[in-house]
Amino acid sequence: MELEKFRIKELLLVAIKSEIESKDVYTTLAERVKNSVLKDRLLFLAGEEEKHRAYLESLYRQKFEDKELKLPEKSDVPLPSVNTSEERLLSEIIEDAMRIELAAKDFYESLKSRFEDSKIQAMLQILANMELGHYEILSRELENLKNFENYDQYWPMMHVGP
Repeated sequence: MELEKFRIKELLLVAIKSEIESKDVYTTLAERVKNSVLKDRLLFLAGEEEKHRAYLESLYRQKFEDKELKLPEKSDVPLPSVNTSEERLLSEIIEDAMRIELAAKDFYESLKSRFEDSKIQAMLQILANMELGHYEILSRELENLKNFENYDQYWPMMHVGP
């Protein structure tokens, strides 16, 4: 991902906003699904995005101590978004979320080259790896969803725990 034309401050603010939006997507989806396993995974992902936001805010404050954290409404940084409207199929939304996770991975891998501090570079690589892990979780859940999308209709108690 080409990020050289953007200032680090702008990139960090966009990253923070993206993590907040991702958390909102996963929380919204978790509220919509009946499958308790999928709900748990979505809530796990929402929690992960919250941790990413906290780290990025900490990094922002470390780099820009005297600057107010004001998130942009729009940005030219090329990061995709997800439409979670009720009219869309869950599988479509998950596919969009998968694209966002891959874009986030690429974003963090590109962003790390903008820092000289090896600890920050390592942490951004960890974030990139985590985003790839999120993609893989969503990929497995999408496969399950496509294979068993109507399973709840036939076995409504399938996902109820002991």
